Amino acid sequence: MPLRPPAGYIYPGYDPLQVPNAPTIGTATGGDAQASVAFTAPSNVGGSAISAYYAVSNPDRITASGASSPVTVTGLTNGTAYTFQVWALNTFGPSPFSAASGSVTPAPPYAFWFGGSTGGNVIDRVAVTSLSNAIDFADFGTGLPTASTAAGGSNTRAVLAANNTTSNVIQYFTYAAGGVTADFGDLTALIAAMAGCSNNTRAVFAGGDNGSTASVATMNYVTIATTGNAISFGNLSVARGWAQGCATSTRGVFGGGNDFASGAYYNILDYITIATTGNAIDFGDLTVERERISSCSNATRGIWAGGRTTGGTRVNVIDYVTMASTGNATDFGDMLYAAQGMAAACTATRGLIAGGQTTVGFNNINYITIDSAGNAIDFGDLSRTHAGFCATCDGNPAQQP
Repeated sequence: MPLRPPAGYIYPGYDPLQVPNAPTIGTATGGDAQASVAFTAPSNVGGSAISAYYAVSNPDRITASGASSPVTVTGLTNGTAYTFQVWALNTFGPSPFSAASGSVTPAPPYAFWFGGSTGGNVIDRVAVTSLSNAIDFADFGTGLPTASTAAGGSNTRAVLAANNTTSNVIQYFTYAAGGVTADFGDLTALIAAMAGCSNNTRAVFAGGDNGSTASVATMNYVTIATTGNAISFGNLSVARGWAQGCATSTRGVFGGGNDFASGAYYNILDYITIATTGNAIDFGDLTVERERISSCSNATRGIWAGGRTTGGTRVNVIDYVTMASTGNATDFGDMLYAAQGMAAACTATRGLIAGGQTTVGFNNINYITIDSAGNAIDFGDLSRTHAGFCATCDGNPAQQP
């Protein structure tokens, strides 16, 4: 039998000629034990204004309400496939149900780590919400160097570029597919040691080395949903490699790095407006100049962790900035160890910083609560030692438009 609104909403004042028409179902989007159900309000609201909308799951008939689209249904079981129907309520009673949505399977947000100078072509994955070890989830396809150092991505796809030798290769990885990477296109030039950042629409790759004599300031961008060659975006304020970037839905910030020719280390922070091409603008400074740094962000804060400073000294420093406000970085706390070449990924609440090396490679995963300064805490381990690699997360709201 079709789902029906709760019987308690049908009362003596019920008038089937005055109730709203059914809403038009949209797309259901899964999250961690929840789903966001989009719909379009009916043009005929009946004899009075609609007071609420209700979304109901199938199976389990878990119900949530809201004043407008979308309605978020919580209390779902991760790994279970659900469809949803929506109905509207006014003072005369409930509307009919909408058609059913497409099927969606809730899942926790996952962090993914790609390759590395010691990790080979391995792609590791771990659920960000539960302290645990990462698993060997998939492998790079042919053509992408295993020591990938720049990544961007949407909530469905990671885009990976460059390495520590020089390459113009860009590949992509679809999170849900769990297979090997595939060809995306090419950068505008052969570049090593780039930095990357992205929102849900566009990935930007910045700086790097030309592999022989000099660092570059060049920035490239790609539209994540559409494969093809990269396009010139503009330039960083200073040419440098081994920097790292992070982003909100509107702004990217690149920090740290070094100059290939002079060996100078930088504490520079630059920012860009991701939707608008142009040269980067001064944001402020990190607390310590360093290269081979890692970074991640949520919708409000950017984090830079670890790296190697002047004289080759590795540090365990974690800095943060408020992404919407230019200014110098503030000390956040310390990593569990001092290392370079780590890779980090974030959700709205938690950052995971993993791998890296001193004289040897690490497989440790550190975590922080992004909005609460403090020292990093042990999360678990990668499947093997990794360094000089990159990371993304499939559930970062900073990447949502």
